Amino acid sequence: MPHTLPLLRTAALRAIERAAIAGGLPPGELMRRAGAAAARRLLERWPEVRQVGVLCGPGNNGGDGYELACVLHEAGRAVSVLAFGAPRSAEARAAAARWAAQGGAVAPADPQALPEVGLWVDGLLGLGLARAPEAGLAALLAAVRATGRPVLALDLPTGIEADTGAAPGAFLPATLSVAFLAATPGLFTGKGREAAGEVVVEPLGLEVRDWPAEARPVAQALRPAALAAVLPPRPLDSHKGQFGRVLCLGGAEGMAGALVLCAEAAARSGAGWVEAIGSPEAVAALLARRPEVMARVLPAPEGLAACLARADVLALGPGLGQDAWGWELFTAALASGRPLVLDADALNRLAAAPRPLPEAVLTPHPGEAARLLGSDTAAVQRDRLGAAIALAARFEAAVVLKGAGSVVAAPGKTAVLIDAGNPGMASAGMGDVLTGVVAALRAQGLPPFEAAWAGALAHAAAGDRAAAGRCRGLLAADLLPALGEALNP
Repeated sequence: MPHTLPLLRTAALRAIERAAIAGGLPPGELMRRAGAAAARRLLERWPEVRQVGVLCGPGNNGGDGYELACVLHEAGRAVSVLAFGAPRSAEARAAAARWAAQGGAVAPADPQALPEVGLWVDGLLGLGLARAPEAGLAALLAAVRATGRPVLALDLPTGIEADTGAAPGAFLPATLSVAFLAATPGLFTGKGREAAGEVVVEPLGLEVRDWPAEARPVAQALRPAALAAVLPPRPLDSHKGQFGRVLCLGGAEGMAGALVLCAEAAARSGAGWVEAIGSPEAVAALLARRPEVMARVLPAPEGLAACLARADVLALGPGLGQDAWGWELFTAALASGRPLVLDADALNRLAAAPRPLPEAVLTPHPGEAARLLGSDTAAVQRDRLGAAIALAARFEAAVVLKGAGSVVAAPGKTAVLIDAGNPGMASAGMGDVLTGVVAALRAQGLPPFEAAWAGALAHAAAGDRAAAGRCRGLLAADLLPALGEALNP
C-alpha cells in the first residue's frame, strides 16, 4: 500500500461505477475486472494453494466471486463455489452463468457441510452490509472462521460496515482484503482494522482522474512514510531556539508518571526546550529521570503567568486531576491564549464547560470523546470517523480520536486515519506520550492539524517499533527511545 491512500464512502464508489457505465463501459465489465484482479492477487499471495472455496452472496459482491472462480478454474485450481442466496442483479446472474458454462457446480453455503479447502474467498456481502448478519449468515461466518484457513475478502470482510469500520454483529476476519476502485474508511478503523488484514486496492482501470466530481475522498489513510512530507532534515546550523518551548502541566499527587511521560516525549520529539509544572512528587521524579526538563512546582500566580507567557505550546492534562490545584492550572492555561494540546482531565473539564479552541489539539479516547459530544462510548465507536469530524466542528479544533485506527480531523480538512499502531498500545500512559509528541511538533511550527496527524502517526510508528511484533507487555515508556527513529524518516 502507498503511504497515502484516499478513502471513499460507499456512495462515492457507486458514483464512480455509474459514471463508468454512463461513459460507455459495458455492463458487467467492472465485475469481470474485479474477479480477475482478485484472482491475480490470490495466486500471487498463495501460489501453493490448490483448493479454494469461494463464498458468493446474492449481490454484486457474489458476482465478483463467480468471476474469480472462473479465473481460478482456468488457472488449474480446484474451486468449490458455495452460494448464500441466488444472484439478484443481471450482472451477478451473468457471472454465475459463466461459471456454470465452465462446468462449475454451485452448492448451498451450509455451515455443517463445508468442503476441505486451503483458502476461502469472502464474496458474501462486501459493501452491502446494512445491519448485523442474520443467524444463518452468522453461523456460516463462524464455521468458516473455525476452519482456520486464510481468507481473501472482496471489497471488505463480511460483517464490517464499509463507511465506519463498525461490526454490528458477527464478522469474518480476512488475511487479505482487496478493495475495488478505492478503499473505504471501514478498512482502517474500529473493528474493520482488525478484520481487514492486509489491504490492497485494485482501481480496475479507473484512475482518480476518471472519478466524477461527487466521488470525493472523505478521509485518507496514512502510513509512517508520510511523515517525511512534514518533517524535513534539520539544517546543520540549527539551535534550540528554533524548535520551540513546550510547557507540560499536570502530574498531581499520585499521577506523577503521567507528567514524566508527557515531558520526556516532548523532549524526545524534538522540542528545543521542555518545561513542566507539577506536584512536588512529579517534579522530583522528573528531575531524577530526565534532567534536561526544567521542572518546578506550581508557582505563585505571577510566576505561573510568566511560565505560560514564555511557552510556545501548552501540554495540558496528563495527571491533572480533578481537584482545585488542577482547576487553577486549567483555567490559567486556557486564559493564556497559548496554543494547547489537551488530554485526560483537561478534556473532562472542557466537556463540563465547552468552548471553541481554534488553535488547540484535542486527544480524546472514545470515552472522553463521548463526554465531549454529550453522547456515549458505543455511539462513538459505531462511527469513529463521524465522531472525530463532529468533535472538530464543535470545538473548532484539531482532534485525535484515539483507538484502533486513530482518526484525526479538523475543520475544513480531509480527515486522516492512522494506519499504524498495535494492540500493545492499549496500556496506561500511552496517551500521555502522545500529548507530548503532538505538543513538540506544534512547538516546532506545524499547524494544529498537521501536528495532530504527524504526532499520532509518529506515536503509532514508535509503538510498532517498540513492540517488534510482541504486543503483550508493551509499556508507554518503551516508546520513548523509538520516537527518534519514527520522527527521522
